Amino acid sequence: MRDMADELLKLYAQRKLAEGFRFSSDGNWQREFEDAFEFSATKDQVAAVVDIKRDMESTQPMDRLLCGDVGFGKTEVAMRAAFKALGDGKQVAVLAPTTVLTLQHFETFKRRFAPFPVRVEMFSRFQNAKELKKGLEELSEGKIDIAVGTHRLLSQDVEFHDLGLLIVDEEQRFGVKHKERLKQLRHNVDVLTMSATPIPRTLHMALLGIRDMSVIETPPKDRLAIQTVVSHFDANVVRAAIEQEISRGGQVYFVHNRIETIWERAALVQQLVPQARVGVGHGQMGEAALEKVLLGFMKHEFDVFVSTTIVENGLDIPLANTIVIENAERYGLSELYQLRGRVGRSNRRAYAYLLVPQDAQLSDIARKRLAALKEFSDLGAGFKIAALDLELRGAGNLLGGEQHGHIAAVGFDMYVRLLEETVHELKGEEVPLEIHSTLSLGLDIRIPPDYIGDEHQRLRAYKRIADAGDEEQAAKI
Repeated sequence: MRDMADELLKLYAQRKLAEGFRFSSDGNWQREFEDAFEFSATKDQVAAVVDIKRDMESTQPMDRLLCGDVGFGKTEVAMRAAFKALGDGKQVAVLAPTTVLTLQHFETFKRRFAPFPVRVEMFSRFQNAKELKKGLEELSEGKIDIAVGTHRLLSQDVEFHDLGLLIVDEEQRFGVKHKERLKQLRHNVDVLTMSATPIPRTLHMALLGIRDMSVIETPPKDRLAIQTVVSHFDANVVRAAIEQEISRGGQVYFVHNRIETIWERAALVQQLVPQARVGVGHGQMGEAALEKVLLGFMKHEFDVFVSTTIVENGLDIPLANTIVIENAERYGLSELYQLRGRVGRSNRRAYAYLLVPQDAQLSDIARKRLAALKEFSDLGAGFKIAALDLELRGAGNLLGGEQHGHIAAVGFDMYVRLLEETVHELKGEEVPLEIHSTLSLGLDIRIPPDYIGDEHQRLRAYKRIADAGDEEQAAKI
């Protein structure tokens, strides 16, 4: 435990001692850029921007996690940070885990920065070797202001002229090698990480105060919660879902995560809804073919996009407001949540159908996951989902695999408490003494089943009551 806390603190201390670039305070251009936003920023967006600017204007390198629900405006916050970095002549790198998401960010940044003398370029497998070579040269010469790319940007041959800010989207989807490279960059470059459902490890580092964090919980005006349906796979349910969406001029995602049978699935969809224009996409298609079908869906050349989970991150299509997810029991909670977040990005009511096979024997965890998604359909549920994911998956990856046994032995909450105490101790801070008492009132104080019907929810309620440290915390339950 002490070793673990030592390691954490070492990283934390290195960051605190590192000398970063101190960005200037806002000028007129910054205000002009922010005023050009076509919507009104929510109070949480404004607060996150204030946090980020304070970090950037200090001499310590920023390492902030921006946690906000899917479609709640994290990108706008990141773009304001990017503009601030450009104001001091620095370059900005925007890193995304998939080619699709890279393309989406590239389009968004390009559109938002268009009225200003800023050059945005993309680095991904959508480019040929010649374009890539030219782009890398111009990047090292400082001719490119914002580079949007996949992990390609982390390769050794990529040289920035003067990198000041690194924006990382969905960091948990990068491989270990790429994360190590990010760790090196963190020592002297400001880093802003965006995530809709922070992985438990990130979540707890943030809660332990090892990493700074801003949360966007306020939904944009007029946004409606996603109607979530959990059902057995049934041709009539699929047909009705697709026809309903097409009848209101919308588009549908149909997620089938097996490349071998994806064309058969597309044929079934076509058979069920003959008038639908169906497109197919998966990660093993050639770059040009995949780009063509994605751009086609963006331009509404298709009504239904049958695809693997490549749609999980990044496609932002306001007309796509129904998603059908087949074999939903096979996905993790965060993954299902991300998939569902592809719809409901406008002021229209969106629908998510989580379908399981008729004969499926669901494991206890799979049943809990599907129930959780149905329960957390309110706007801004990302944080609750991340916390529940932590509960369901355990924290095997919290501090590296070797800690898994210790966590299993003492239980997750106890582990975090011990770690927190050790961190306080090593920092030389006083560890508050906890007094545990047992109360015997002679009353049955159990929560009756007719008050909270679901057993798991009841247990969670007990846990939250037990964790409350004072009257104020108890009142919030």
